[in-house]
Amino acid sequence: MPWTGCETGGMAHAHEHPHEHDPLCDVAHGEAGPGGEERTLVAVFASPVAGVLLRFAAETGYRTLLLEPDQSRSLPGVKAVAAPDEQFDATADVVVTDHHRDEIGEVLRQVLAFPVRWVGIMGSPRHQGPHVQALADLGVPPAEIARVHRPIGLNIGSRTPPEIAIATLAGLIADRNARPGGFDFG
Repeated sequence: MPWTGCETGGMAHAHEHPHEHDPLCDVAHGEAGPGGEERTLVAVFASPVAGVLLRFAAETGYRTLLLEPDQSRSLPGVKAVAAPDEQFDATADVVVTDHHRDEIGEVLRQVLAFPVRWVGIMGSPRHQGPHVQALADLGVPPAEIARVHRPIGLNIGSRTPPEIAIATLAGLIADRNARPGGFDFG
């Protein structure tokens, strides 16, 4: 079997036909684009996790956006809006990165009024999220409250902002690529 020029990690790949194209070589050489449909990743609230999440999301092919109603808070170099707008469409995955903010209910109610594809909020699976009561107090129907996923991300034992961002983004990438991604918190 002749060898082609595609090498990854010191291992060359054998191809039966010397001119056969191996799409894995494109991946190994950074020439393949992201899989699945184009998506927007919206991080809600300027936080350390949001900064890492948006940076990594841009690197993996997402359009990125920060939703931060408090104009005194920002993330350098990140496009931000103060309220949901037309960018909150059926391609948008929305991740709430701080469940301690007082305005969480109002912001989530606004987000749920848009046809976003997915909404998730960080937090421990051992406790009910504060968003549930906040949304109920605002009169949001239970079916809409149920659209908010919690916990989010892959169960990798994340503790630091970069680890949380990686786990969250890995889960969303798995979903974008129609893979199960290890969402198991049992």
